[in-house]
Amino acid sequence: MITEYEIAFATLKGLNQALATELLNRIGCEERFFALSEHQLAVEMGFESKIFARDYRDQLLEHARNELEFIEKNKISTFYYRNEDFPQRLTDCEDSPLLLYGLGNCDLNSAHFISVVGTRHATPYGKDFTARLVSDLSKMLDNVVIVSGLAYGIDAAAHNAALQCGVPTVAVLAHGLSIIYPAANRNLAAKIANGGGMLLTDYQSWMPIHKGNFIARNRIVAGISDCTVVVESGLKGGSLITARLASGYCRDVFTLPGRISDKYSEGCNRLLLSNGASIIRSADDLVSAMRWTAKSLDEQPKLFRELSADEQAIVDYLTSAGEAHINEICVNVNIPIAKLTGILIDMEFDGLVLTYPGSKYRLA
Repeated sequence: MITEYEIAFATLKGLNQALATELLNRIGCEERFFALSEHQLAVEMGFESKIFARDYRDQLLEHARNELEFIEKNKISTFYYRNEDFPQRLTDCEDSPLLLYGLGNCDLNSAHFISVVGTRHATPYGKDFTARLVSDLSKMLDNVVIVSGLAYGIDAAAHNAALQCGVPTVAVLAHGLSIIYPAANRNLAAKIANGGGMLLTDYQSWMPIHKGNFIARNRIVAGISDCTVVVESGLKGGSLITARLASGYCRDVFTLPGRISDKYSEGCNRLLLSNGASIIRSADDLVSAMRWTAKSLDEQPKLFRELSADEQAIVDYLTSAGEAHINEICVNVNIPIAKLTGILIDMEFDGLVLTYPGSKYRLA
């Protein structure tokens, strides 16, 4: 069980795991750090610091006692950096938090942790790829956990895809567990916490939301995972920050290419041009690049059904055209419009094509 002294110690300003370990090696334990006077700490450490100030340490302890009450009342899990259940991947990250709070039930040291991130303005192209990626990974690998940030767009698509496939998903929050942001994702958050996943944060419950928190939480999204997949992104955004952090932690980064005219593929294409990420077209690309062992083919269900002659003609045309209006498809594949409409609906249902505003279609 976490103590008030560990909670308070974990919130000391400017403290990373290396400095925290050095401090405790000299002081002995967290409780003694708060018991000693400012002068005694300076003598034992060999230097003076503002974090030794009595008023500052007393304030941290007061917040910690309130947080401990919140933890016990709401059955919050805690992951302290000196304990075995702390996410071991984060121990490789210099700026990793010392303490994490979690709501739900998920093994944070499971075999395959994959972050899937992207723009809040996800397109059908990005959402469909996210759903297929997570679904195929769930079939190919054991002990998969999907990580994202509970934001609109690709984040929500990744969490929902994991829930639909029955694999755990971790939502890393930029605030304490007393609130959910955005509020529209409260139902999704509840499904995650109750469905074998976890809401995870390094912020205490009383701390207000600050825009800087959303950038800071990306270090956890990147660091807790073996690799990061950027599905869609503009030229600026949190997803690119997550990709940069992941690269800094020596994690693999993958991104989905898009057309040069697509606004929310510009960031992904830029990552590819700058060698900031490897291209990903399917779960096979990721599993192969990570050198993970996939389940045997005999264990996997058949992912795609055989195409009819009409469906194959549509696929061949869209492969060359890229995108086409239903009337253009009708003319070029010579299928009556009434029949074509039914075929396209079936193909969309089976994940073979995507529909866009204006009755336009593209291969999924």
